[in-house]
Amino acid sequence: MSDRPSESSYPGERVGLPQAGRGSVGRLGRRAGALVIDWACAVVISIAFFSYDPLATTVVFAIVQVVFIPTIGGSPGHRLVGLRLMQVNGSWTGLWRPIVRTVLLVLVIPAVIWDADQRGLHDKAAGTVLVRA
Repeated sequence: MSDRPSESSYPGERVGLPQAGRGSVGRLGRRAGALVIDWACAVVISIAFFSYDPLATTVVFAIVQVVFIPTIGGSPGHRLVGLRLMQVNGSWTGLWRPIVRTVLLVLVIPAVIWDADQRGLHDKAAGTVLVRA
């Protein structure tokens, strides 16, 4: 028998995370807040340097994700709303996981398809989970 439950009573239980508090799965409100913060910053930079070019905005957003996830444990938006990104086993994301996660995040669809642990396909593919800091 497996020590992991097949049916979970709360998001994150199947991957060994607590139900609430520090280390629990980041919920939709915090995730949305982080996304709004990061996208707004990318828009401001795009307006300032590229006369608001949608492609430039997307590239700035992606660069911020790839640079800040391995260095500070999440994007500036994640950190401001109290989230951090880690591997499912709790360790550092490394360098390639943020790249894979960001490419899929920018495609949007993988990010809006979730499992029972509220992990998007972009997080599942990268082996990461967004948790409360």
